[in-house]
Amino acid sequence: MSGGFGGVSRPSPFAALPVRVALSLAVIGGLLFALSFPSPGWWFLAYPAVACLLLAAMGQGWRRAAWIGYVGGVAFWVPAISWAGRYLGPVPWLALALFEAAMFALGSVAIALAYRWVARVVTSTGGRVWGLPAVIAALWTGREWFSGSWPYGGFAWGRVGLSQSDSPFAHLAAYVGVLGVSFVVVYCVAVVVSLGLVVPTVPGGSVRLPARVATAGLLVAAVLAVPAWPTATDGTIRIESVQGNGPAGYFDNAAPGEVLESQVTATDVSAKGVDLVVWPEGSAEFDPRAQPVIASALDSVVQSVGAPIVAGAITQTSSGVLHNTSFVWTADGWQSSYDKKRPVPFGEYVPDRWFFSKLAPSLIGLLQRDYTPGTKPNVLSVAGVKAGIAICFDIVDDGLTRDMARGGAQVILAQTNNADFSGTDENLQQLEIARMRAIETGRSLVNISTVGASQVIDPTGRTIDRVPEYTASSMITDVPLGTSTTPATVASGLIALVLSLGGLLVLLACAPWSRRRA
Repeated sequence: MSGGFGGVSRPSPFAALPVRVALSLAVIGGLLFALSFPSPGWWFLAYPAVACLLLAAMGQGWRRAAWIGYVGGVAFWVPAISWAGRYLGPVPWLALALFEAAMFALGSVAIALAYRWVARVVTSTGGRVWGLPAVIAALWTGREWFSGSWPYGGFAWGRVGLSQSDSPFAHLAAYVGVLGVSFVVVYCVAVVVSLGLVVPTVPGGSVRLPARVATAGLLVAAVLAVPAWPTATDGTIRIESVQGNGPAGYFDNAAPGEVLESQVTATDVSAKGVDLVVWPEGSAEFDPRAQPVIASALDSVVQSVGAPIVAGAITQTSSGVLHNTSFVWTADGWQSSYDKKRPVPFGEYVPDRWFFSKLAPSLIGLLQRDYTPGTKPNVLSVAGVKAGIAICFDIVDDGLTRDMARGGAQVILAQTNNADFSGTDENLQQLEIARMRAIETGRSLVNISTVGASQVIDPTGRTIDRVPEYTASSMITDVPLGTSTTPATVASGLIALVLSLGGLLVLLACAPWSRRRA
């Protein structure tokens, strides 16, 4: 059989490993992958992790690939999101981990089939070294896109690209977005794997190890040689970001006004030249239009600092619909607002409550209120600039990130409440997601939390200001205002779609039944 890329037929070098070996590699890969995220955040471990997971799936039948992928997914997700059981116990933590592991299994099946089907069609050395890894990386990226979109809006945590916020690959997010970074990293790893398996079997003698290492090194060097996107800024805005460290957790049983008081106390009202004050998610507690005491406290801060404030609160419409809201308050009171578009499933609302109440009535009963997704634009005008607003879980949404950039945001205000995850890695993982969003959009980002980690990040992903976690404090920072448009904000959605569908279509085109019909 004549192969793709002009090659001649040769047996596939991508033979399946024994099940015990494959399962061991899957577990090792999953654990290494977990360690690439905070904490400890050893981003370089993502590379051997991906290699282990690819080798484990390679050449397996779809049933074995599913189980191997599931085991690897469990090994990753259980430690990576252990924070999910901080207050509600192990049931929601394990339920989420095991469900996301099933997504891992789905991706493992697709990758295993690609190593079987595509390798039978693409038989040339060049095709198997350079072409097949592109299909593998596209399928991996497609799995990340799918699990970040479904069900209930998906869970876009745990992407390869998100582990690279401090790596040399991070700057590529400005070109191709977070999912594009996942593709690039997986592609490079898959090429290295192919160099180790395919090249030694070239007819006429094996290629020595130094030559294969040099080839892999040249590939990585070529990728890293892509310059950072030239982000442009025009002026600065002086922002006071306030971390009140109040009892803001769902189960903290704070007295009404206690969180608000902690924010007021931590605000440096004597600061000079402040253009804008930013408080975290839920910092004002309730709607100041309906609570004169809250309005009075906000007025006091605005008058003392001489600047408007962006704060968060629970708001309710006349029809009783609840929103998690970020609003602008000036000397003239309420000006504008944004309602969170991505409330957390099983955290801020219970989808299909009638069904899940039957499965776990005691747990579902703890969540008494359901927030409704907002519909307003996530860009607000305040203090003479346009600010993109991301309330907590909003920051993981690719579409909302693009909406902010396309809406003309000059700076991003990422307001969050991590109090329910005190002492865990959730806040650090979310911070690194925010860092990648700053790079992706070419915008400075203020990540302000009730308890931490609160930082100001510039358009290159560099931290320019911070306050200690679990400390009542504020940071006053001259924040650069972004003006450039990155390729990612224009085309990252299309890139992810093309990669995902492209990988799937190539896989299906190489399926045995497709070849028989051809």
